[in-house]
Amino acid sequence: MSQSRLLAGVRPEIVVVTGLSGSGKGTVLRSLEDLGYYAVDNLPVDLIPKFAELAHQAKGIQRAALGVDIREGAALAQFPKLFRKLGKQIRCTLIFLEADDAVIQRRFSETRRPHPVGGTSVSDSILDERKRLAPIRALGDPIIDTTNLTVHQLRKMMEEKFGGKTEQKIAISVISFGYRNGVPTDADLVLDVRFLPNPNYIASLRKKTGKHAEIKSFMRGYPQTEEFLRRIQDLLSYLIPHYMTEGKRYLTIAFGCTGGHHRSVMIAGEVKARLSKIGFQARVSHRDIEKEY
Repeated sequence: MSQSRLLAGVRPEIVVVTGLSGSGKGTVLRSLEDLGYYAVDNLPVDLIPKFAELAHQAKGIQRAALGVDIREGAALAQFPKLFRKLGKQIRCTLIFLEADDAVIQRRFSETRRPHPVGGTSVSDSILDERKRLAPIRALGDPIIDTTNLTVHQLRKMMEEKFGGKTEQKIAISVISFGYRNGVPTDADLVLDVRFLPNPNYIASLRKKTGKHAEIKSFMRGYPQTEEFLRRIQDLLSYLIPHYMTEGKRYLTIAFGCTGGHHRSVMIAGEVKARLSKIGFQARVSHRDIEKEY
């Protein structure tokens, strides 16, 4: 593809993740993937221009993240020239990660994995790798020292730089269920709402569900319903930001009643609406609503 053609239209963005082995490249690449980047690890250097061309042609790939490291071997020497050339055609960012030698040695000791350089010792391999990556490090912007960073802090750094201000970083699911059919195995938070008044004992309401206005009106007629909803909203307002800070990507909140038709359904719908009011989008599902009474 010609340079003029590649520049036409919306230009794709490519983020190259590289640096010392054991410095957190895998964490950064997974973080970018979670943020919507098309991620490819250990792509051969000579295929990067072809990948950029394909990304430009594919409408669904406007942001890509490529992992490039010492595993590339001798071909890695070609990378600086290739990256400079590519930067004239598309938007390119090179993230270079590093850490103190002692920290990298400790990380390799903890994982018990061999250093990819394959030197006589990990310390010798680190020294050799630093020398071989020096020309690439000179292109890094940003250069990130992960010596004192936790995995969560590194992920948060990527979110702040590449995630955008308005994107919700956690997928929230609200589920209703009936205890007679078992507790959802994938739930992070399980709350029992069987203490609330049960519409099942009223003949005119028994065949309706928590989606119907009559059930909602019946349950709102009891002060404990509103108090429970208020307390749950306060709890989730506190918990969700902390979950996000710790890098949690999925949160499933399950509300259970006896059969999963009335109380849990009404509460799940109300909680979804209240989450929306405080700035968190959630999807709701009713696992047992279609099952027999």
